[in-house]
Amino acid sequence: MAMATVAERFTVQKTVQALLNTGRRPILAAVILLIPAIAFIDARWINISLGGLYIFPMLLAAAILSSRDTVAVAVLCAVLRCCFDDSHVAYQYAIRFVTSFLTYVLSGLFVVAVMRNRQMALEHLALITREQRLRNEAQERLKTLVESSPAAILTLNYQGTVLAANYAADVLFGLSADQTLEGRSIRLYMPVLIEALRLGTGGKPFRTSAQAQGRRENGEIFLADLWFSTYATSEKTQLAAIVVDSSEEMRDREQHNVRQLSTNSRLVAAAVLHEIRNLCSAISVVYSNLAGRDTPCRVDEIRGLETLVKGLGRVASLELYGKEQEALEEIPLQQLLSDLRIIIEPGWVEIEGSICWNIPETPMRVLADRYGLMQVFLNLAQNSNRAVQTSSVRRLTISAASCGGRAQILFRDTGCGIADPQHLFQPFQQGADVTGLGLFISRVLVRSYGGELRFQPVDCGCSFVVELPEVAVRRANA
Repeated sequence: MAMATVAERFTVQKTVQALLNTGRRPILAAVILLIPAIAFIDARWINISLGGLYIFPMLLAAAILSSRDTVAVAVLCAVLRCCFDDSHVAYQYAIRFVTSFLTYVLSGLFVVAVMRNRQMALEHLALITREQRLRNEAQERLKTLVESSPAAILTLNYQGTVLAANYAADVLFGLSADQTLEGRSIRLYMPVLIEALRLGTGGKPFRTSAQAQGRRENGEIFLADLWFSTYATSEKTQLAAIVVDSSEEMRDREQHNVRQLSTNSRLVAAAVLHEIRNLCSAISVVYSNLAGRDTPCRVDEIRGLETLVKGLGRVASLELYGKEQEALEEIPLQQLLSDLRIIIEPGWVEIEGSICWNIPETPMRVLADRYGLMQVFLNLAQNSNRAVQTSSVRRLTISAASCGGRAQILFRDTGCGIADPQHLFQPFQQGADVTGLGLFISRVLVRSYGGELRFQPVDCGCSFVVELPEVAVRRANA
């Protein structure tokens, strides 16, 4: 029964649509012609009632007229229906009039309802079409924005699998042109995002930023600034993240720090040497006075010379470092060396060289100043980079090991070596690069942490060892 009703409504709507396509005036003309024609035929055929034929002009009239006009046409059709009836009883006329009127008006109102529903359906369809168009435009703009963004943008499901990633993300993580990050686990590339998915926030989404190390497809590590947020879906918690490579900024900052340290050290050394020069000039004057006199009474000059010598001794005995430093902290050695790797590897790639890292997985912690220790490591690596420029094999080996409660970090390169290692740690050496203070200051810094920087003779190349007491041993001796 329901299927039949739906089919009938569909047929009526289809018929009404076909009539509306013909125009309003032809339909109105057909209504004006059909009603008199049916009345004329009904009047001629007295024995046969043709009142049911008035339904057709009623349907046509309802398709183009308002509800009030449709009721008026129904009254007209009911009157004509009763005028040509052969019944002579008043109540029969009344019954036929009411029945005919209700039949005609309900038929017309049915068409009116169908037309109203059709109009509402058309308006709703237009609204849906407009919203769909706007949604598609917004999606296209968002897709263009994501694909053209220089920052890596990606989304993860609750298991850490990449659901979507833009082209910048594929490039950032070192994938080839025919590969994509989608469908892969982010654990191998950015483990911190896996930890973010595991954070329990009571089902509430959270947004934050962080700085962490990432890993490319070829194993190269980099420093990344990332902004991420979680959101709830039907498939548990998911995550959206923006990742930017900040390794270049880190390299520039650390290299600037090394240059600034060298410059400041040169200014301090120049100031000290200026004072020494003044004392030496005064000593020379006193010596000239003593040498030019024949009198044996030279007590005042000797005392003055003694004062100048003692002053020169005090200046010469000034240490650039103390036995204890206050701003020391526990430093994870593996993490510091990972940051060093991010800084120096691009420079070795530019000279077609390589770095071999032999870092144990067992955590090693030393007590030092992170900034100063990074400058020491960076200075040794830069010295090796300059030393291998003319070598056929350009390689630097950085190793770390724990020996007798002391952490030993080895820097060994394949350069030309050092001809005179006896004066290696003296400042202002002839032929030294930049200021000639790099190794001198590096040893001073390492010794201020209770460690030692020493040259290790090798058959080929150059080798330096940085020794630092590990945190546990240092505390036990405190």
